[in-house]
Amino acid sequence: MLTAIIVIFVIAYAAIALEHPLKVNKSASALICAGLLWTIYAMSTSDHHLVTEQLGESLMGTAQIVFFLMGAMTIVEVIDAHNGFEVITSRIHTTKLSTLMWLVGFVTFFLSSVLDNLTTTIVMISLMKKLLDNHDDRLFFAGIIVIAANAGGAWSPIGDVTTTMLWIGGQITTLAIMEGVFLASMVNLLVPLAITSFMLKGRKVVSPAKTIEIGHHAKTTPFEQKLMFRMGIGILICVPLFKTVTHLPPFMGILFGLGILWMTGELLHSKKDDEHKEHLTLVRALKQIDMSSIVFFIGILLAVATLEHTHILTNLAGWLNKVVGREDMIVTIIGMVSAIVDNVPLVAASMGMYSLAQYPPDSFLWEFMAYCAGTGGSILIIGSAAGVAAMGLEKIHFFWYVKRISGLALVGYFGGIAVYIVQYRLFH
Repeated sequence: MLTAIIVIFVIAYAAIALEHPLKVNKSASALICAGLLWTIYAMSTSDHHLVTEQLGESLMGTAQIVFFLMGAMTIVEVIDAHNGFEVITSRIHTTKLSTLMWLVGFVTFFLSSVLDNLTTTIVMISLMKKLLDNHDDRLFFAGIIVIAANAGGAWSPIGDVTTTMLWIGGQITTLAIMEGVFLASMVNLLVPLAITSFMLKGRKVVSPAKTIEIGHHAKTTPFEQKLMFRMGIGILICVPLFKTVTHLPPFMGILFGLGILWMTGELLHSKKDDEHKEHLTLVRALKQIDMSSIVFFIGILLAVATLEHTHILTNLAGWLNKVVGREDMIVTIIGMVSAIVDNVPLVAASMGMYSLAQYPPDSFLWEFMAYCAGTGGSILIIGSAAGVAAMGLEKIHFFWYVKRISGLALVGYFGGIAVYIVQYRLFH
């Protein structure tokens, strides 16, 4: 059974990577993979009640992420429909691509620590569509945004799902993770930015033509633009606060906020005729979000869940502990593996393998795990939620990302590792 599951997962992963040459949508490959893996697991296990319970648990975890993603994407679409991003774009006047790259990198880095890397990626890539006309430039910026978003999320307890897992589990504390991992995360971003700015030296920003798009953007007043922009971003920022106060999952906060934004929009445009307000409504925004990417997300998360329930990931962690031995090497490898396999079950398996009695809160293992698992996913486009979102929003090819971005992410990853190890040895 285990061999069959591993072989099918590898084949499906190859199909996802070769989506464009095969001309088969990655969502179809992910769904088929999930269906086959769960079928094999169910037919190979006599305890069908246990399999059903495990599937229910996996579906619940997947649904929470998917609902959050749908809510965030819808909010961004509403802001976009109201030309809300002009609040930011109107303040950016640089004509140099390298300067814009530094600006976007830092904004993404700090924004993702307050929101989360997934939402930040959606917001920033949507913003790039307003600033850059050249599609190749937008693709390159999207890759840097993925690196910056994952780096920014790693040092904040609410910035990345794996860091949040360690925070909730008691492995790390808020101030310790921010102090311990911030510098490493910053280097993870600075190295790719430095290389990229050299590559883009002398190139100019090509902005989209200022044209009126009939049927896409109706005329909105400055008040409407600012109101919907501030409310949308405010709702996204308040989701972590909602979670802290209520202890409810983040998707509940995003859906609650979506309802508030929906009602605000209805009241704001209540006096307009249906033709003028149709494209400004939440109903249209829900139709505009990329459902193909969401379906892919469902498939890949359910597929990876079988690797967790069949203890393949736990056995992998145990094997690494036996063969490698060194903590820093093990966590470095886990971070690199998270570029291939979702980092959530990898971190979950590690949390189950290493006890808090042996490795107390804020120890080297847990802080280093937060950095590596949070930033290692940037090495491949499907290695993180931010990457998957970028892949869907800008239609990024897997091998294009490998050729143009993976090397930058890898250099930044090891740069941050070196900084964290040196810093830890100096202050501990």
